[in-house]
Amino acid sequence: MSKTILVTGGAGYVGSHTVLQLLLSGYKTVVVDNLDNSSDVAPKRVKELAGEFGRNLSFHQVDLRDRPAIQKIFAQTKFDAVIHFAGLNAVGESLVFSSSAAVYGWPKKVPCTEEFPLSAVNPYGRTKLFIEEICRDLRNSDSQWKIILLRYFNPVGAHPSGHIGEDPRGTPNNLMPFVQQAAVGRLQALTVFGKDYATKDGTGGPFLVSFRVRDYVHVVDLADGHIAALKKLSDPKRGCEVYNLGTGKGTSVLEMVTAFEKASGKKIPLQIAGRRPGDSEVIYASIKKAETELKWKAKYGIEEICEDQWNWASKNPFGYGSP
Repeated sequence: MSKTILVTGGAGYVGSHTVLQLLLSGYKTVVVDNLDNSSDVAPKRVKELAGEFGRNLSFHQVDLRDRPAIQKIFAQTKFDAVIHFAGLNAVGESLVFSSSAAVYGWPKKVPCTEEFPLSAVNPYGRTKLFIEEICRDLRNSDSQWKIILLRYFNPVGAHPSGHIGEDPRGTPNNLMPFVQQAAVGRLQALTVFGKDYATKDGTGGPFLVSFRVRDYVHVVDLADGHIAALKKLSDPKRGCEVYNLGTGKGTSVLEMVTAFEKASGKKIPLQIAGRRPGDSEVIYASIKKAETELKWKAKYGIEEICEDQWNWASKNPFGYGSP
């Protein structure tokens, strides 16, 4: 009998890709999303991409703060686990929470292991850190809970079909939506924040004039990481565990832009601005724990990331609102 998973925020970027991978892996999936920063087109496309497995997807446009509506969903369906992408509240006996590499703040060295000191340097990272602590306290208060905290590094890319991808409302907060908008003509130039980091841009040596370095992980790899986490939750000895999901490699902003130009055949004009407060210079993951315990490893590099990102952007230049 297939397991049933509740996915909060399942119409969003990472959520929609994870829902597709869940369906293709044989899980029944119930999505709850208030569409505050997502589109109802996403679950429809996920159902199409899932083919015969699409019948195992149900979608509820519900805000998690609407307690009666959430209680009704729980009364109708028994869930085996919850994957929590939304930024509000979720209930279940097992839980996979999407945390962030932002909880490491400005690490003194890289790669970051799960045992590194936690010190968020911006409000976003601090909220993730606080929710991690709430999850640990919850587990300590009730041993029946099994929780996995997945610390994402930088999710990028799109499904290879080009039918689902990142479509943020308003001003994007991540690099790749800006890159693709510059490529399709929605932006005159890509604004790069800071060029005075002590990092390197693939030339073999450090530069005092350079760009931020991040660990960019393909969103499909990230989705597969959630499947691996769900399987790990079946271990009766699990408590509250944390895993990094990244590639274990650092890529500079300039390297990513160059790779996207190659994939798209488009020149991305750059506009250099000052550093943003709260941006660390170099951060990338140690993925040994995920490889050993989850049996998970990222399969795609920046070439595939940019090819899939461009496939999505060229087919959907205005996201889910494209004609």
